[in-house]
Amino acid sequence: MADNEFPGWHGTTIIGVKKDGKVVIAGDGQVSLGQTVIKGTARKVRRLSPGGFDVVAGFAGSTADAFTLLERLEAKLEATPGQLARASVELAKDWRTDKYLQKLEAMLIVTDGLDMFVITGAGDVLEPEHNVAAIGSGGNFALAAARGLMDSDRNAEDVARAAMAIAADICVYTNGNLTVESIGG
Repeated sequence: MADNEFPGWHGTTIIGVKKDGKVVIAGDGQVSLGQTVIKGTARKVRRLSPGGFDVVAGFAGSTADAFTLLERLEAKLEATPGQLARASVELAKDWRTDKYLQKLEAMLIVTDGLDMFVITGAGDVLEPEHNVAAIGSGGNFALAAARGLMDSDRNAEDVARAAMAIAADICVYTNGNLTVESIGG
């Protein structure tokens, strides 16, 4: 199969919801190759504890690339304990300027319970508006659903779970097999 004919990996919806002092990151478990589901129970949300400070991270994109980025983020956090914003900016700078890292295809949502950021390979460290961030194949569906639920009486985890359920109903690259991690509150 020629490179331009490769169907490509799809799958993953990750959402971060910050509400009432609690931040939840949830991710589905689906990994697809073209139109085929390869795995339905992948874990794309992780808890890191560099330097004794908890950070929750969710990733979309290539798993090996995401793990490389998570390792780099962990090293940045060990060098600057408790400073997620600084570590995130340093990671984004490296990702943008390092020839090896530039080829990595993944995105991250990270939080320490106070701040939440989307980190991209374009050098972006974005603090989401409306306390909701989403990435991946079904990210836009989950984002829209969560934004619509933020004014309800639901807590952060309930908003994240409901938004992911809606995304899973709409996006063929998203399933309802969730990994959910919370921090704060």
